[in-house]
Amino acid sequence: MSNLNKMGSFSLKYLKDDLPAGLVVFLVALPLCLGIALASGAPLFSGIISGIVGGILVATVSGSALSVTGPAAGLTVIVLNGITDLGTYDTFLLAVVMAGMIQIMLGFLKAGIIGYYFPSSVIKGMLAAIGIILILKQAPLAIGYDKASGIPYQTGSIIIAGVSILIILIWDLPVFKKYLFFKFIPGALIAVIVGVLLNQYFANAQPNWVLNENQLVKLPVSNSFDGFLNQFTFPNFQAFAN
Repeated sequence: MSNLNKMGSFSLKYLKDDLPAGLVVFLVALPLCLGIALASGAPLFSGIISGIVGGILVATVSGSALSVTGPAAGLTVIVLNGITDLGTYDTFLLAVVMAGMIQIMLGFLKAGIIGYYFPSSVIKGMLAAIGIILILKQAPLAIGYDKASGIPYQTGSIIIAGVSILIILIWDLPVFKKYLFFKFIPGALIAVIVGVLLNQYFANAQPNWVLNENQLVKLPVSNSFDGFLNQFTFPNFQAFAN
């Protein structure tokens, strides 16, 4: 439930429910935003900004209590191909701005009905194809395959990936859903926490199993306010003619 009622005005009526729900969503969304940005070939900082914009700005403007906004795994391949085809990330951002303007225009024109003319099988096929691509891309990482060094697999990666998948599968079993803990705490969050703890354990107990630096998500850290501002990337409007 949202603090925005049907008329779009702010209400504190559901604050006691929104606070714990918001905390859980934040804990799940943060690694998700970083992971999607990494898989999309975009800066990690952009994943965080996308989550903030989706969670605060879009939620406030839309007035919907049921909408879900933020980085989407289904667009990972599309974003990656867009950045690759256009050459630079700032040029891709211009395409995103233009796409947003088109969406706003269609919204004012009440053109959402156009969506009814797209067969659902087309949408499902596209999402299924993207899912297959993601699985094929992530499978080598799950076993720690490193093409550059020629390492065929890594024990630590296999264990972390296997335990994480097992946790997510077990978490959704009906027998556990009757407990509040399993109902309100997402299994993906537990998988992320366990994965981090396992890698820390490997560092102390089994150094040969610990993940390499290039297998870890490296968050951008700024030592000054100017450095923080430099993390922001703006669209390259000069590429409009591209």
